[in-house]
Amino acid sequence: MDKTIAIISDIHSNRLALEAVLEDISSRGIQSIVNLGDSLFGPIDPSGTAELLREHSSIVHIMGNCDQILLRESSSSATFRFVKPLLDEEMEEWIRSFRNQWVYEDLLFCHGTPYCNDRYLLEEVDGNGVRVKSHHQLLSELKDIVQNYIFCGHSHVKKSVYLPDGKLIVNAGSVGLPAYEDELPFPHIMESGSPHAEYVIARKKGEYWNIEHVMVRYDWEMASSMAKYNGREDYAIALKTGRVG
Repeated sequence: MDKTIAIISDIHSNRLALEAVLEDISSRGIQSIVNLGDSLFGPIDPSGTAELLREHSSIVHIMGNCDQILLRESSSSATFRFVKPLLDEEMEEWIRSFRNQWVYEDLLFCHGTPYCNDRYLLEEVDGNGVRVKSHHQLLSELKDIVQNYIFCGHSHVKKSVYLPDGKLIVNAGSVGLPAYEDELPFPHIMESGSPHAEYVIARKKGEYWNIEHVMVRYDWEMASSMAKYNGREDYAIALKTGRVG
């Protein structure tokens, strides 16, 4: 693997955003890509997103919580009901091939946390809303992780946090869905505040890795229109504003 890695996450069926990000990665000469999951779960273009990702056969894919949902037989989710009929057996087998996590040198890649793909690593959600975890809490939760660089997604909010023990936690943000509202574990919203497609570059320099958060402009008005056409006003607003309506 190259000593430069692009980390993408949370595409959520936004083929337009993915195309722009992959073009930006290619323009930088980066060959190695890790996808942290939640790729097809969305009302924009799941089939086109899958096709584009499968064309890049060298991408390392991590299993997101929404990827796992798509492997169920049924769900009450409106998004599930939109995407599931589009998946054939071959596509489901492709999703099943995703890894729970992946380690390269001193880097660990996961979707949510190293232990669970449907929990936030950097944030805590309770009845009062969302807060960023303290260094003490993160040190305790990651005490058994030997890698010093931990890349995650799931919250769709880009952020890097350096811990006193030398660990760096990097949330790659979201390629394709910059804001959303969820009911679990308590009602809360996550907002990036910008409609840009986001990803991260990790570049090795000596014994350390430099981290760069990248924001890519793409046609989010078109993506918003596609979501609205498919009956999802919530996605449409989030895609063109980076905020929950």
